[in-house]
Formats: sequence, C-alpha cells, structure tokens
Amino acid sequence: MTQPLLSVQGLTKHFPTRSGGPVRAVDGVDFEVRSGESLGLVGESGCGKSTTGRMMVRLLEPTDGRIVFNGRDITHLRRSALRPLRRDLQIIFQDPYASLNPRQTVGRIVAMPMQVNSIQPVGGINKRVQELLETVGLDPRHHNRYPHEFSGGQRQRVGIARALALSPKLIVADEPVSALDVSIQAQVISLLRTLQRDLGVAYLFIAHDLAVVRHVCQRVAVMYLGRIVEIGDRDDIYERPQHPYTRALLSAIPDPAVLEPAGRLRLTGEVPSPQNPPSGCPFRTRCWLARERCGIEMPALVARDNGRQLTACHFPISEPLR
Repeated sequence: MTQPLLSVQGLTKHFPTRSGGPVRAVDGVDFEVRSGESLGLVGESGCGKSTTGRMMVRLLEPTDGRIVFNGRDITHLRRSALRPLRRDLQIIFQDPYASLNPRQTVGRIVAMPMQVNSIQPVGGINKRVQELLETVGLDPRHHNRYPHEFSGGQRQRVGIARALALSPKLIVADEPVSALDVSIQAQVISLLRTLQRDLGVAYLFIAHDLAVVRHVCQRVAVMYLGRIVEIGDRDDIYERPQHPYTRALLSAIPDPAVLEPAGRLRLTGEVPSPQNPPSGCPFRTRCWLARERCGIEMPALVARDNGRQLTACHFPISEPLR
C-alpha cells in the first residue's frame, strides 16, 4: 500500500487559560489522507475541526502529536522551512471576504503566492493569474477589480484560485461553503469536485453539514469534543453508521432516506466544555446507549464489525440505516 500524502498521529492542541485547566480543543486525533482523495472532517461547531485544519497548514502550533506530509515530519518546522512547503499545502478559509485583502485587486491576491515564492510561470505571472481565474469560473478580464466588487460566491472562487496558484498536492478546505447561499454552495461544490478530478488535488474538507460532505468526499471522519469518534468510507458512514453521535448527525439531515425508522433523533443537553470534558467516553452525557463502562473507560478508535470503519464506542450499533 502506498504511503499516505498526509498522516496525523496523536495530534493535540490545548489552549491555556488564566483559570482552571487548559481548553482541550483537539485531544489526540489520528487520520490519513491519500493522494487525490477527499477526507471529510465533520462535527458540531466547537468540536475542534477548524483547529485541526489550521494545524495542518501550521497556522497553529500543535501541543503534541505528529503531522507527516509527503513523507516529512512538519510538526514543528520553523517558518523558513515552511515556505517551500506552502507550494504543496494550501488552505481555503470559511469567510471569503475576511480572507481577502480589501486593498488589493483580485489579480494581485492570486499572484501573491507566486511572487512570495519567487515562481515565474511560463508566459508570466499575469497570464497565469488570468488562467487561474478562468479555471475557477471567473472572467479573467476582471482581475483588476477589488473583492468588494464581487459576490460572496465569486469571492470564494478567488480564494480557491489563490489556493491553486502553486499547484498544491493538498488543500485544507475549512468550511468553504458554509457562509454562502444554498444555490451558490452547489456551484462551489461542483467546482471543487471538478478541480479534484482534473488536477488530482487532495482535500481535507472541513464541514458541519454532512449533506455537503457526501457530495465531495470519499471518506469521512466524525469529530466530537476534540476527538474522532468514527472514520470510514463514505458509503459505510452514511449507510451503516456505528457510533450513536454519527447516527444523530445523519438524522438531522432533512432527507427522509436517512431518517431512523422511529423518526428523527434529537440529542438532549449541551456539548460539554472542552476545558472540563467528562470522564470516559466524551459523548456519554448525551448518549441514549450509555452504560456504566462508558463513564469509566475511554473507548479506543478501532475496527468494529465490518472491519472497514473505525469507531470509538463500547457499544457500537450494528443495524444499518433504513
């Protein structure tokens, strides 16, 4: 089996606080992304998805664990050593307006990665910028316009063009469509799928909407309170989810095809504080299947019945969704 493009082992990020213990934003995460594939990282707001993505591109320094990209340990690389890495590892941010400099034209924004990395493409930077804008569905003649002159969907396309400027091998897409109207979401999702097919780029696709992830990703990892509770191929996760939390997330999708036979599952209670997580299983305080063992022992993320998906649950559900 070929070496994964990205391998994450025991990744942890704790934020210190002035009072009490640290905030355990990410608390021991393991996953892999292979070349040319999309891994969806899903979960409720505050579960640690975006923090994980920002550690991948080293916008945040990990507290513990390892990040291996393209065979190289990049966990604690210095800034000077990270610069050549940026050619292969890029990020698309959630807010397409906040992530673009309002004082620069979109042409300059897209050109910036090439200028910073001293790259001179064939035909020159200006030609490459216009090619990139055309690739993402924008009129290359508009390269002299400013971000405020574009719609939200168009601004996100500018962000995608910027991420593609250096022909990366992996793009971390951090909630790339959550700030867009539903009709525009479909266009951007279609664009991302086309780019993956044509360019062979891999995605770590971060989202809270499982309906969106199903259209983009070949594999899915479900995150809760800083931990991955289930990971596997898309069909297994959506048709035979074994973790109760995954079932609850799928039940929230407004599609009768994925509802539980008895109706929609509704989780009670609030997500526990990552500063003071519960003992044992982090989901036990909201789980209808919780037993005494769940409060004592943290379940390991291991292969269960079918062997294809990994589940962190002492009492995984074996029945498929109806």
